[in-house]
Amino acid sequence: MKRVVLLDYGSSNLRSVAKALQAAAPADTSVHISAGAGELRSADRIVFPGQGAIGQCMQRLRDLDVIAALKDCLRNKPFLGICLGLQSLLTTSEENGGTHCLDVIPGDVRRFVPGPQLKVPHMGWNQVIQRRPHPLWERIPSGERFYFVHSYYVVPREQALVSGSSDYGVEFAAALARDNLFAVQFHPEKSQRAGLSLLNNFMRWRP
Repeated sequence: MKRVVLLDYGSSNLRSVAKALQAAAPADTSVHISAGAGELRSADRIVFPGQGAIGQCMQRLRDLDVIAALKDCLRNKPFLGICLGLQSLLTTSEENGGTHCLDVIPGDVRRFVPGPQLKVPHMGWNQVIQRRPHPLWERIPSGERFYFVHSYYVVPREQALVSGSSDYGVEFAAALARDNLFAVQFHPEKSQRAGLSLLNNFMRWRP
């Protein structure tokens, strides 16, 4: 039986992500929730969910002593980051007065600038335009709508890593992809059929 481990660092949407992963999992795959470094290293696939503040997230990862294991997994296992799980991969974030992140993908996390026609956080359904092919986009048309809840967006130094983009006052990266890593700003667990398709694609993905 193949094991997908969902990283538990106190994210408030953990159960909904686990339920969606279980619904999308093939018969030979089981879903486990864990905060242990050993569990991460023994997993076949890793999902890093997220909802909340980046400062609290990074502090919790340090308290759990899982950063080294997480970075090891990012080098050699199929990895899916969701929302804060995407933002944490960048170098720094403007949130919480400036936060140093995992620095797996060079770049920054910036806050949307609110305006008369631009409420922050960005919340609701928005189109994702696929910028380059990827196995996780299989059976999902470019322009499909996914559900977003975020006040910050990622700006990678390598634009070639942007696999999908969306627009909210500014065009921003909605998905990044590199080798065995795929991370999204939207919430597939809240995105109905399209989200379940992406999760199922991740379960079957062989980087």
